[in-house]
Amino acid sequence: MSETPPKTEDDARHAAKMAKKKVARDKIMATKTDEKGLIIVHTGKGKGKSSAAFGMIFRCIAHDMKSAVVQFIKGGMDCGERDLINAKFADICEFYTMGEGFTWETQDRARDVEMAAAAWEKAKELIRNPENRMVLLDEINIALRYDYIDVNDVVAFLRDEKPDTTHVVLTGRNAKEELIDIADLVTEMELVKHPFRSGVKAQKGVEF
Repeated sequence: MSETPPKTEDDARHAAKMAKKKVARDKIMATKTDEKGLIIVHTGKGKGKSSAAFGMIFRCIAHDMKSAVVQFIKGGMDCGERDLINAKFADICEFYTMGEGFTWETQDRARDVEMAAAAWEKAKELIRNPENRMVLLDEINIALRYDYIDVNDVVAFLRDEKPDTTHVVLTGRNAKEELIDIADLVTEMELVKHPFRSGVKAQKGVEF
């Protein structure tokens, strides 16, 4: 068994600095006592908006908290998260794929509006159910961007009807300012590099 090396002067300074930081951090944390259902927005041009949101859904599943997912756009695409949830966790996480693909693929605005409206009705039903601690509205920001759904209706519902303990996560680039204004947590994914620009296609396990 290797011996523990003796502490140096740098080690002592580091320990003192971290102890001071812990005292300050503990003081801040002691003031954070509120608990509430959050409105969470993942937006931006970078990859990872839905992936991060599904990470929270799987956290809820791990904590035995009921949750639900409504996909507004990705109907025709493979989705590993959907397959896993439906196969293993359908009893604790409802999953609804309501969209039929990205708008440039369907090329039918009337149909897109119809499907987005149906997805929003399902979303409201799931959010109103107080048993659902988290509801993910995947790619709803795209439907809002193209005005398939009225952002004012979404804002009014989240503000006035969302149960106090329910978290709602809304993903998709180009989140509208009205939504950002009422959100508790907003993260913008910034695109720095993406393999697609170098001719690499979407790959299983990374993109879906």
